[in-house]
Amino acid sequence: MSATAESTIAAPRTGRIDPKYTRGTSTRGNAEMLTWLFMRISGVALVALIFVHLFSNLMVGDGINGLDFGFVAGKWADPFWQFWDLAMLWLAMLHGTNGVRTIINDYAERDGVRFWLKMVLYAATVVIIVLGTLVIFTFEPCLVGAEGTLLDSSPAFCESL
Repeated sequence: MSATAESTIAAPRTGRIDPKYTRGTSTRGNAEMLTWLFMRISGVALVALIFVHLFSNLMVGDGINGLDFGFVAGKWADPFWQFWDLAMLWLAMLHGTNGVRTIINDYAERDGVRFWLKMVLYAATVVIIVLGTLVIFTFEPCLVGAEGTLLDSSPAFCESL
């Protein structure tokens, strides 16, 4: 069989792209590259944050048997662990939101559907980040006048207040 012009394969991306796969003519510059970079950096940071979190909660002290309301209350009495958990919350939410945003961009074909799916995603992200941040920084295990009734015994950090 001889090689003719009819039997050759065209070079990639030389043919016409089906219009349903194009999304307008505007470009977003480096925004997609920055989100790609954020995913890589936040992923590595999350692995480190999560492993330290798991090690400090499960391997140190009584392990899983020691995890209770008092343990969390004692841990969050230290600003270091508050900011550690805050960093985990924010990075995990932003990392996950960016991943779901990418999935929405890939699979939602209509512009209106894509817009509203992303608006719901962004609203849910903001609500969870705000509520999680408020819980971390306003958590008060030692209720005034409760004398440790929520805890098995009044922990040391409640007595100092």
